Amino acid sequence: MIPASVHYHRARDLTEALELRQAYGDQLRPLAGGQSLLPALKLRRDRVDTLLDLGRVTELSYVAYRDDHLAVGALTRYHRLLDDPLVDRHAPLLAVAAAAVGDPQVRHLGTVGGALAQADPAADVPLALVALDAVVVLRSATSVRQVPVAELAVAPGVTVCRPDELVTEVRVPLPGPARWRYQTFARPALEWSLVAVAVADSRVALAGMGPTIRRAYGVESALAQGAGVAVTAARADEGCDPPDDGRASVAYRRHLSRVLVARALTDSGATMEEPR
Repeated sequence: MIPASVHYHRARDLTEALELRQAYGDQLRPLAGGQSLLPALKLRRDRVDTLLDLGRVTELSYVAYRDDHLAVGALTRYHRLLDDPLVDRHAPLLAVAAAAVGDPQVRHLGTVGGALAQADPAADVPLALVALDAVVVLRSATSVRQVPVAELAVAPGVTVCRPDELVTEVRVPLPGPARWRYQTFARPALEWSLVAVAVADSRVALAGMGPTIRRAYGVESALAQGAGVAVTAARADEGCDPPDDGRASVAYRRHLSRVLVARALTDSGATMEEPR
């Protein structure tokens, strides 16, 4: 299908992007890699008044080592995470999650910031960032603030980002986890995850188990108490509200969460320390 007509702006740099964001507010939708937004517009499942193309804002494409964190620019594409030496050294969980995204075409176009702004409750890279206890930098023309990635999304497709703000950077705390693991289950014909689990030391995060990606606090509590894998994994779906849709039932998703958590904990040798 052909998308409805929209107004279009292409920002030359971050300053212009923020000025346009401030001028148009919630009438404007940022366009990064376009791997989620453009198909939705073509199918007319989503409508926008004005598009802000960020493709030329190259200053937001980077991976950098800072004093206490690894900084990843919002327009960094997934494929860069796969072989970046800093990611490999400090946050390999992020590279594994990026490898699980779509196919090579999607990984060469999709961006870290776009995935966060899209607020997909089954997204791979945001799941890893939640487990890594990362924060996202939200910038407007007049202010900058940080929000934990775990608190960014409030519902599918909805974030706490204000109408004049853009996602500009993600910060992963250093040192990175000593033990980590990523487990996902998808039906091959559909490709995207039904349920996925990310473990980073004593932090455990779940995707596909509710309206947003969430920490598995029941699992983390059991780990802190020194419980065995079977007892710990049995708490994987505590507090979850998984969807019942054409892809999987609630009961099946709950079962998957317990199985995947057990596998992830066994493979990672997760520590029994108090989660942060």
